[in-house]
Amino acid sequence: MFVRAYLRASTNQQDATRAREQVEAFAADHGLTIAATYIENESGAKLARPELFRLLKDAKPGDICLLEAVDRLTRLNSADWEQLKSKLIECRIRIVALDLPTSWVMAKAETDEFTPRIFDAINSMMLDVLAAVARKDYEDRRRRQAQGQAKAKAEGLYKGRKENVARNAGIESMLRAGSSWSQIQAATGCSRATIAKIAKRFTNSTPI
Repeated sequence: MFVRAYLRASTNQQDATRAREQVEAFAADHGLTIAATYIENESGAKLARPELFRLLKDAKPGDICLLEAVDRLTRLNSADWEQLKSKLIECRIRIVALDLPTSWVMAKAETDEFTPRIFDAINSMMLDVLAAVARKDYEDRRRRQAQGQAKAKAEGLYKGRKENVARNAGIESMLRAGSSWSQIQAATGCSRATIAKIAKRFTNSTPI
């Protein structure tokens, strides 16, 4: 049984490997060996996540995708979640999440034909519920954040996110040297959106 661990954090300022020990301990307790680990810093509200889709591309039918929690897999809206779920079904990959006890049976040997089918149905329903909860939590946090920023702006206290001047100068230097965006991402750990913003600034400031 091939187990693929998926570890995710939303931003480059967060540690995507934070839950590695917890996930590895779960695997050991259930007699599983993690054969591959996929790590990325991307929002769970985005469908386009390179490492997640590399995992799905690598996966074979019956493989396990091991997660700390369902919200590491999805904070997607309904349409995007249905698209991702269809891909999971197409790949025939099993989702096992530490916060979804009904999924744990999927990590155990199958003793008959009937039991796994029952747990497949239960697990699918619970995944949908937790996916909806994760999305609601994401939207609630975004709303509270926007409300806090609006209040701070009204009071003249909101300054916005502070720019990482040293990192951005390094990115600009790499762009000037002809480095590819993939090389810059690997070297700095920043998102492609950040590189695009600096590339646009660099292009606009370059004399014609």
